[in-house]
Amino acid sequence: MRRKPAWHPQYLPSWLGVGVLWLLHWLPLPVLAALGNAVGQVLAALPTSRRRIVDTNLALCFPDRPAAVRRRWRNAHFRAATRAFLEHAILWWGSAARVKRLVRIANPERLFGDGTRPVIWLAPHFVGLDMGGIRLSMEVRGVSMFAHARNPVMDRLMLHGRTRFLGSELVSRHAGIKPVIRAIKAGLPFYYLPDQDQGPREAVFAPFFGIPAATVSALPRLAKITGAQVVPVVTRQLPGGRGYVLTAYPAWDDFPSADVAADVARMNAFIEARVREMPAQYLWLHRRFKTRPPGEPGVYA
Repeated sequence: MRRKPAWHPQYLPSWLGVGVLWLLHWLPLPVLAALGNAVGQVLAALPTSRRRIVDTNLALCFPDRPAAVRRRWRNAHFRAATRAFLEHAILWWGSAARVKRLVRIANPERLFGDGTRPVIWLAPHFVGLDMGGIRLSMEVRGVSMFAHARNPVMDRLMLHGRTRFLGSELVSRHAGIKPVIRAIKAGLPFYYLPDQDQGPREAVFAPFFGIPAATVSALPRLAKITGAQVVPVVTRQLPGGRGYVLTAYPAWDDFPSADVAADVARMNAFIEARVREMPAQYLWLHRRFKTRPPGEPGVYA
C-alpha cells in the first residue's frame, strides 16, 4: 500500500512539530543543549519500550558494571540523544557558518587517507552521526545510503538536511549497492553506517562486546571492488552546549584481507573500542542484537 504524501492532513501534527523545531533553531546553542538535556532526562524516567531496549543493551554489553553505573549511562544516553535530535534544527535550517561552529573537524588532514584512492568513511552510530555527515558534506560532495522513514515528513527533513550544501548523493537501500559502487569509483567519498542489525541477509555473526551480532559484511566487499581505503570517522558530542567534534582515524592498513569474517570482526572491534570511550553516546535505542544465531533465543522482551 502506498503511503500518503507528506502534505496529507494526517501529518499535520508532524508539521506542527517541524514548526516548533524551526523556532528552536534560533536559540543559542547552550540554551538548546540545556533544553535537550532536560527533556531527555524526563524521557529516561518513563518506563517505555525504548528504555527497556537501552537497559537490555547495556546489560548485555557491560555485565561487569554495577547496575547503578548502567542506569547513569542510560539516563545520559537519553539526554545526549534528545539533545542531538533538537540540535538537528541547526543542521536543517542554520546558516553554513553556524553549522561549522556546531561541528568542528579535529584533523581534516586525515579525511582522505593517502589522497590517491577512493575513500569510505566508516561512521558508527553515535548520537552525533548526522552532525558529522552533514559537516563533511560541506567540504566535499559525497554519497551515503539511507532507509526511508515511516513518516514522510521526517523523510523530507532528513533528505533536505543531508543534501542542502553540496548536493551529496543519497541512495535508498531499496536501490541496492550498485549506485554506491559507481559513485565511489567516480571519486565520491562514501559515508558508511555499518552497525545496525538488518537481519541475517548478507550478514555474518561477528563479536560485539563478546556477543555474536548480525553485521552486514558490505565494508570489506566494497573496499575490494572499488579499491577504496577505509577511514573511520567518529563524531563526539561535547558537554556544556559546545557542539560536536569529528575525529578522523588513520586509514586502515591491510584491509580488506582474504577473510571477510575477520574483516567484519575488525570493524566491530574498532566500534566497540570507541563505545567504551563514551558509552553514553552510542545508539543504544537500536535493537542491535535482535537477530540471533540459529537456535539462540531472542534477548528483547
